[in-house]
Formats: sequence, structure tokens, C-alpha cells
Amino acid sequence: MEYTVQKLGLLAGVSTRTLRYYDEIDLLKPARINSSGYRIYGQLEVDRLQHILFYRELGVSLEEIKEILDSPTFDADRALWEHREKLLERRAQLDALIANVDLTLAQREGTKTMSDKQKFEGFKQKMIDENEEKYGAEIRAKYGNDQIEKSNQMVKGMTEEQYAALEKLNADLHDTLAQAFSTGDPAHELAQKAADLHRQWLSFYWDSYSKEAHAGVAQMYVDDPRFTAYYDKEQPGVAEFLRDAVVIYTSK
Repeated sequence: MEYTVQKLGLLAGVSTRTLRYYDEIDLLKPARINSSGYRIYGQLEVDRLQHILFYRELGVSLEEIKEILDSPTFDADRALWEHREKLLERRAQLDALIANVDLTLAQREGTKTMSDKQKFEGFKQKMIDENEEKYGAEIRAKYGNDQIEKSNQMVKGMTEEQYAALEKLNADLHDTLAQAFSTGDPAHELAQKAADLHRQWLSFYWDSYSKEAHAGVAQMYVDDPRFTAYYDKEQPGVAEFLRDAVVIYTSK
């Protein structure tokens, strides 16, 4: 079948403005323009739009989607299996949160009891799943499956107090790092405090600490653009500054 931009928009649940924008940025071009000047989309374009919407649902940027779909190595069948796997992971996250809400409601109604640990299980699993989705392949390749599974189990086993302490520590780390960055000196007292807070933060996830591994993680923040973007979102250069501070910290 063939579709005009309006009919394709209704079919896919997207606006005609969005489809026109996809055309403008060469993300989704129509198969042809008919004699009346209307964009006409065929089966190939419908399939491509489906992939675009899958990737958008997974939080992938339009620029990245275009690179993926235009790559000569793109395999539509493999991509669909990957979409399915990611969506199942997301469903598992939502199921855990829904079960958590159901148990909370049952507790409030007096039909069930709920421990403080249970109140946070869904959120902790969501944090683990999101980290796996973003960085799982890299960190497993670097540190091995056993270490990552141990780390995930440590997160699952956190008490409410430990989880709150981790969140506070993470906030303190970023605040101290921002102050230290303004000095421009990774050897400064504030920078070394940030490096020590980073060590404490890592220790929530690791069953044992080593200076070599600490320095390796800090180097990964510079080598992997996703980690770099996370630390550099407020000020470019923060990831490299933290790496340098950790190198000094771990050389003592």
C-alpha cells in the first residue's frame, strides 16, 4: 500500500509536521512526490518509520537513528530482535514498579505487610537495568560478568538507609567536583576530596577496592563519550579533570 503524509501520520500516530521534519533532515524521505505535489510513502518507508519510532521509544536521538538506519551493516531482522529484547527489559522494569505499587496499596489497605526493603526493590532494579542498557556491554567487557553481577547484587541488597546515603554521596560528589573544577587544579584539596568521594561512591558497588581499578574507571570516563557527556553536561572538561584528580589520588 501507499500512503500520503496525512494517512501515514494517522496510521503511525505521529503528526504530519513530524513526518515533514523527518523528510527535511533526510531521516525519512517519501518514496515519491505525486503529480499533485503530495508526499507518497511505500512499504519501505513504513518499515523505516517503524524502526525510527522503536529507537525513539528507547531514547535514541534522531541523529543517531539516521546513522544506524543508513549504515550499510544495518540488519532489519536483527534490529527487530534487539528492539524486542529492550522492550522486554522495559516491561520487566514496569512490572517491578507496578508490583511495588500494588503491594504498597495492599499495605495501606491493611491486607498485606511490606518491609522497608521491599519499598525500594523496584527502583533499585530500574537503576540496574538502566545502567545495563547504557553501559552494560562496556563495563562487562572491562571488568567481567562476575564482578558486574556482584555489583548488581550489592545494589539489590541495599537497605533504605544505604540507598539514601548513596544518593546523598552522589550529590556531594558532583557538588564538590563542580567547586574543584573552578580551581583548575586536579591536585587541589577540593579535587582530591572529590576523588575520595568518588572512591566512596564506587565502594557502594564494588566488593573490594583497588587503586588500579579506580584509575581505570576514571580513564573510561574520558575514553567513552557517553560517560564524558554525563560528567561534561554542566561544564565541558569535567570528566578529564576528574580523571586527572583520581590519577593523582591513586598514585599516593
